[in-house]
Amino acid sequence: MKSMLKACVSVLTAAAVTTAFSGVALAQVKEIGKGEGQVDIVAWPGYIERGETDKNFDWVTSFEKETGCKVNVKTAATSDEMVTLMNQGGFDLVTASGDASLRLIAGKKVQPVNVDLIKDWKAVDDRLKDAPWHTVDGVHYGVPYQWGPNVLAYNAKIFPEAPKSWGVVFEEQNLSDGKSNKGRVQAFDGPIYVADAALYLMKKKPELGIKNPYELNKDQFAAVMEVLSAQRQLVGRYWHDAMVQIDDFKNEGVVASSSWPFQVNLLQADKAVMEKTPIASTVPEEGAMGWADTTMLHAEAAHPNCAYMWMNHSIDAKVQGDLAAWFGSVPSVPAACKGNMLLTDTGCATNGFDNFDKIWFWRTPTSKCEAEGACVPYSQWDKEYRKVMGQ
Repeated sequence: MKSMLKACVSVLTAAAVTTAFSGVALAQVKEIGKGEGQVDIVAWPGYIERGETDKNFDWVTSFEKETGCKVNVKTAATSDEMVTLMNQGGFDLVTASGDASLRLIAGKKVQPVNVDLIKDWKAVDDRLKDAPWHTVDGVHYGVPYQWGPNVLAYNAKIFPEAPKSWGVVFEEQNLSDGKSNKGRVQAFDGPIYVADAALYLMKKKPELGIKNPYELNKDQFAAVMEVLSAQRQLVGRYWHDAMVQIDDFKNEGVVASSSWPFQVNLLQADKAVMEKTPIASTVPEEGAMGWADTTMLHAEAAHPNCAYMWMNHSIDAKVQGDLAAWFGSVPSVPAACKGNMLLTDTGCATNGFDNFDKIWFWRTPTSKCEAEGACVPYSQWDKEYRKVMGQ
């Protein structure tokens, strides 16, 4: 099988995106000047911490003291929400996943980043430096932040052994307690979840010929939507709020769901939860979707100097290691994998450092694709998945 890294490459060609920018191919910031006093960031939950949840995890306070730039954070639960917020404006930075980054580039909402001003750029993982979700025609539109898989979180009392397949959330079945999984599983509240079902069908029904879960022809897409429509009868909640999902595992009887390591980490850190409803996670035999997130600079950022200061701070090895320990992700700076007390020297391996080529990283599907020639675009994913959730 071809390396799944290739799956990350959006079929928005470099030429197409460059054409969309026509002339805005150079970084607008040539040097970092005096800070403007603040920086406004759109970020995933748990990505920018100032010690309010756990005093050990704080990479904001020191930055504010050193730079004089106050960090204001707006959390977003989905990539679509991030794109909407960036389209509306008023933000300097966004921690965008691959299913948002090229949309932001093509939509001229982010500007090229001058990597000469990123002092630790050479320390960034070589697998990420020129990654196709933030690099177009050799131009960088962001600074890599963190990456990782979407895991299957499960109640270890109900599943004494880790589920081997994502089928536990896609097909009705009786569990070890003799009860059905109906109403006890969750699915992600976002059209990109269509790819999760496609990944499941790649192994379940190889006769469909799905080679890439982001590239689906009409027949393949119809088969995937049939699975998702059937799943609707099982799903107790479509999740997008990480904290709500944590509460659902604690108090609402959820036993299995796609999730992020972030939720699993917080649940496992709660001793009372682990005694009552022990939570674990796994990557099933079909593999996993995943995310590689990039800090991107708004095309009309009001605080570009503070933004560049934050981008520099964001790939500091200590910050990267602390964040990886907190979120359960993998640092974009390999040096963070050693000597960090919170992450420990085994943390990167535990979080999947060596599984890079096994992850189908999020990307935005388009109508043009390599495997099928003509594919169902993201707009149709959005339309049909919303119909399913509304059934």
